[in-house]
Amino acid sequence: MTTLVHSLGESKKAQWIVVGAGICLVWAAIAIPRLSKTQTAVAPAVATMHETENFSVLPETSRAALAVSLMTANKKEATAGLYSKGSESVVPRKIVRTSSLDMIVAHPVEILEKIAALAENFGGYVETSNSGGPAGAAASLTVRIPADRFEQARAEIRQLGVRVESEKVDAQDVTRQYVDQDASLRNLRAEEAQYLTILKQATTVKDMLAVSEKLSEVRGEIEQQEAEFHTLSRQIETVSIAISLREEAPAQPSGLNWRPLHQIKLALREGLESVADYGTVMVGILFFLPAALLWVGTAAIATFVCWRLLRWTGKRWFGWKLDQPAIKA
Repeated sequence: MTTLVHSLGESKKAQWIVVGAGICLVWAAIAIPRLSKTQTAVAPAVATMHETENFSVLPETSRAALAVSLMTANKKEATAGLYSKGSESVVPRKIVRTSSLDMIVAHPVEILEKIAALAENFGGYVETSNSGGPAGAAASLTVRIPADRFEQARAEIRQLGVRVESEKVDAQDVTRQYVDQDASLRNLRAEEAQYLTILKQATTVKDMLAVSEKLSEVRGEIEQQEAEFHTLSRQIETVSIAISLREEAPAQPSGLNWRPLHQIKLALREGLESVADYGTVMVGILFFLPAALLWVGTAAIATFVCWRLLRWTGKRWFGWKLDQPAIKA
């Protein structure tokens, strides 16, 4: 009888063990997938916590520090997300164009002024300007013209010359660079707004300093990105035209290059320039003369004082007799 009871007890224990093991297996099969899903969703949930009212349930000493660390860690990932949305395909092509012209003209300096005025009429401006050579026989300038009026401006510039020696137009597709800089700038501005939100919720000096430091870094990056983006946008919206102007060399059928009137003009110009240089020098000397007199006077006074001091020292300490009258024979 005792053996039978003992056998029944062991049988019940085995049954309970089997039932318990089965329950554990079922619970594990249900819980493990949910646990993995929960871990996957924890990071986005925590990352957005500082943007919602749930952010306030965190301890006050760790709110700003947690948010700053999460934003720093996810910065590159967020930027990559912006780039991967295919925004380049919906943006019109961005082209940077440059052009150069080498022209023969009748009067280079006059044509240079006309081209500068023409650029302003088309809504552009002059970047650089230079005139040189004997009697203004050559000039060069670089202008920027709005891209939508480039062809019209180029045609009118060509008409100002006797002929065009060479012409070149280059185009570079910068659509990808434009999209990248625009996306990066938008991401930095969004990050700045998030840091400002965190700064309002920070309650300790340590958290405020940490957020302020990150905010300063982001604003510095924004200023740099804005400058680069502005430069790129200006290059896209306008076309740079480098123009070289040269006067046509006169024909010399007899091989004699004698132009007395031209030589007289050159001599007169050089003479006037010499007179102007002389006047400039004399005016400079006139204005410099008071200062020169002051320096000379100061040096004379200093010399006289030093000489008197030397004489007194010699008489007082060394027994010099410098004022003895001459002995008559």
